Amino acid sequence: MMTNLFSTFDPATSTYISMNWISSMLCIMLIPLNYWMLPNRISTLFNLIISKLNNEFKMLMGPNSKGMTLIMISMFMFILTNNIMGLLPYIFTSSSHLVFTLTMALPLWLSLMLYGWINHTNHMFAHMIPTGTPAMLMPFMVMIETISNLIRPGSLAVRLTANMIAGHLLMSLLGNNSVNSSSLMIPLIMSVQIMLMLFESAVSLIQAYVFSVLSTLYSSEIM
Repeated sequence: MMTNLFSTFDPATSTYISMNWISSMLCIMLIPLNYWMLPNRISTLFNLIISKLNNEFKMLMGPNSKGMTLIMISMFMFILTNNIMGLLPYIFTSSSHLVFTLTMALPLWLSLMLYGWINHTNHMFAHMIPTGTPAMLMPFMVMIETISNLIRPGSLAVRLTANMIAGHLLMSLLGNNSVNSSSLMIPLIMSVQIMLMLFESAVSLIQAYVFSVLSTLYSSEIM
């Protein structure tokens, strides 16, 4: 039972090459571009989302964003499209694996850390000790700030992975139980499945937004 339950998250389709990860690249083809097609309602919706996110990220980062908003918006759209595609039947959910989430979180965090320590060394040292900290607590504050900085990419990756896995496991459990249920329970299970599907759609949007906003806040400390 447990093997069948978690087999939905198995990325391997063959011994040598896995075709499931291709779904992560197919989402790029689903994002409409004005260069390829005439403006329509889908492209208008995308432009509206990008405009709202751009204004919010600029407000979070301040005047020294230097094009970082483009990276964060691209990351938001990429994660959102992968999360939504994972809700469709027979499509692999790549965002439910740490390989996928860490690949985005770790290089971004590492590049920001290197940029900050190389170009703004004094600012990075000053950020480790908040204003008004007593002298006796300064060594402990440095340790706490260092540990919190080190676990940031892991927390970003694990948060996205855990939230995407949780809803899929619930839907898999209900789907497996509906096979052995009586005819009277099937409408109730279907109603719960529909509610879970709507909830997972909201989670897909929220988790993509949380990932990009937290990355923006981390970068705003360095800019």
